[in-house]
Amino acid sequence: MSYSADLVHQFREAAVYVARILSGAKPADLPVQQPTKFALVVNMKAARALGITMPYTLMVRADNVIE
Repeated sequence: MSYSADLVHQFREAAVYVARILSGAKPADLPVQQPTKFALVVNMKAARALGITMPYTLMVRADNVIE
């Protein structure tokens, strides 16, 4: 199971920063932002191998379930 920042969203935010810099903004003037979108991924194959039973409510909330 993994709960981390959504990489696709972070790459999009990085592109926005690059566009701002290329349009003339000073990098020192740009605010530092923390991730705002996170992804929950559950690996069922690994859970079964470890003998762990995942609750149904966790499976429903997961953004991605790896079989």
